[in-house]
Amino acid sequence: MKNAVNVLTPQLAFEYFKVAGKGTTEEKANLWKKIAAQVGGKADFESLCHIYLQIFASEEVPIAWVPDESTVERSNIARLMHGLDIPTYKKLHQWSVENREAFWERTINFLDIKFSKPFTKVMDLSKGVENPEWLSGATLNIVESCLQGRKEQDAIVYALEGAANIERVTYEALGKKVKQFASGLESVGFQKGDRIVLYIPLCMEAVVAYLGIIKAGMVVVSVADSFSATELRKRIEMTDASGVVCCDGYTYGGRYLDVISRVREAVPEKLIFCRLAGEDEKKSGEMYFEELLGNDAFQAVEAKPDDLINILFSSGTTKEPKAIPWTHLTPIKCASDGFYHQDIKPEDVVTWTTGMGWMMAPWLIFATLINKATMAIYTGAATGEDYASFVKEARVSVLGTIPSVVKAWRAKDFHKKVDWKVRLWSSTGEPSNPEDYFYLMYLSGFKAPIVEYCGGTEIGGAYITGTVVQPASPSVFTTPALGLDFYLLDQQGKPVGEGVAGEVFIVPPSIGLTQKLLNRDHHEEYYQHVPAGPNGEALRKHGDAFEVHEEMGVEFFKSSGRVDDAMNLGGIKISAVEIEEVLNKHEDVFECAAVAIAGAGGGPEKLVVYVKPLVKNIDLNILKKEMQDKLSKELNPLFRIFDVVKTENLPRTASNKLMRRVLRNRYLDRQK
Repeated sequence: MKNAVNVLTPQLAFEYFKVAGKGTTEEKANLWKKIAAQVGGKADFESLCHIYLQIFASEEVPIAWVPDESTVERSNIARLMHGLDIPTYKKLHQWSVENREAFWERTINFLDIKFSKPFTKVMDLSKGVENPEWLSGATLNIVESCLQGRKEQDAIVYALEGAANIERVTYEALGKKVKQFASGLESVGFQKGDRIVLYIPLCMEAVVAYLGIIKAGMVVVSVADSFSATELRKRIEMTDASGVVCCDGYTYGGRYLDVISRVREAVPEKLIFCRLAGEDEKKSGEMYFEELLGNDAFQAVEAKPDDLINILFSSGTTKEPKAIPWTHLTPIKCASDGFYHQDIKPEDVVTWTTGMGWMMAPWLIFATLINKATMAIYTGAATGEDYASFVKEARVSVLGTIPSVVKAWRAKDFHKKVDWKVRLWSSTGEPSNPEDYFYLMYLSGFKAPIVEYCGGTEIGGAYITGTVVQPASPSVFTTPALGLDFYLLDQQGKPVGEGVAGEVFIVPPSIGLTQKLLNRDHHEEYYQHVPAGPNGEALRKHGDAFEVHEEMGVEFFKSSGRVDDAMNLGGIKISAVEIEEVLNKHEDVFECAAVAIAGAGGGPEKLVVYVKPLVKNIDLNILKKEMQDKLSKELNPLFRIFDVVKTENLPRTASNKLMRRVLRNRYLDRQK
């Protein structure tokens, strides 16, 4: 694009030719900051992208956003820094991991966590860092900390796809609905400790049910409503759940999705459903959501900090998904990350493109409501103009999403159709593509940074992320989460150098880190055969790999994918074994292996299936279609097969374990 610089003023063009590819990193960052401020919201995307890439042509990390003094001073992180008289973020993070007890006590005070009985000690490590006791002696119900916003303030703004208007629920009204739902559960025979499945999209009723179940001393079982009836039934049986909250159905991307039929097929004991579409009549033994609502005098059930509130699922490398428990402690981690890293304030409107079955929905509930902000909920596809209108009308200021959605926004030319006032983007769920995320920043005229956010259900949030007090680069992280730290180690357990990929090993303890799994050996899953840290620390494995580059006094971390057999498809973490178990049932397949291939230049992973067929001259196009149909019906329609490769043999170790990494490398070599 020879004429790209024509979008610049003469003065900026002069600086561009002087600095691009030649100046220091700081000079380049300052030049881009000037360009973004003057023409970021006016020039066409292609020209700005060309200019940006030329400026940073010789840099490993191209910096797209630098915080101004006002942003830093108004940040929640600055409140902590000023209170401790710590001058830099780097020193603040160091303090937070060297003084974890003091960090969490200050954080709990910032978040205004409500206790029915106060704690006597924040952190007791007498049983080791694998099994810390948090908030000794305390009792609480974390829902009480979610309903402390101003009574007249909106707690939720929400809309259904295709609806004419958005609806609003104040903090006072939400508190009343939560009490009524908790009371209703008791009135129909549910008891403290009962486990109730939520198989429902993210909607207002889902939030009420989620908080009401916990307020009543019961346990939410989160299951994505995209999973098949078979997978739903598996999770009901795994958790011994005694009821299901669902909906009749809803519109997603212009298509009606029938939810209740799958629930009826899974045969729960008790079924409560809300009528989002109003198309289904209840059957004998079923209850409408609205009919269940009882009185609003219900008192929250007191609990210990480590009592269970939620069971979620995350795949490991075996066919049965890990059942991961959240306790009354986990929301403190969610809210802490929201406070420090997403910089959520009471005046913010916060949303995330997620589903109720995944950790980011409860994360959104806790991170928003504990921070006394407003949660924006859209039930439907986030890729259409209806969603764009919702974001504008709801006045969303903090918008979290996943890379697949951003790619769709770019494909549909959202920059020509939206007028959003987003001050901060955040992203999680799958690897992002730098150019797509440069486009995301373009949507806000480069006035808003992207805070990358990576962790997991077993962390309750992130172990690596970003901040509003550091520079931002698309698809790049800038810091371990406050209160946490990690090492990047090579295969010999030694720290890697700059620019070298290393496996992530977390340094415990932290509020939010699981201390048990419901269907696995927790120690074996996270601690067994893990090397000690450089200073002899006990470490916890996670499975991600990163490389680090230092620029302008900041460590920038780039994702290098996974080191295990788990994969991330459309923001959903799934094990290769779960996919293979379904596809191996095909009558023409002797054996198959599923591998995830990263997109060129980064971005979402693609599912490639290596097949050893029973039929010699099998048509791979037909096989791909039949396998896709099977995968959609029996596991999840969101999992899409990108390619099917025929093979005579699948590589295995001496112990007969599939070597999926060999297949992954073999496929990448084919693309060269």
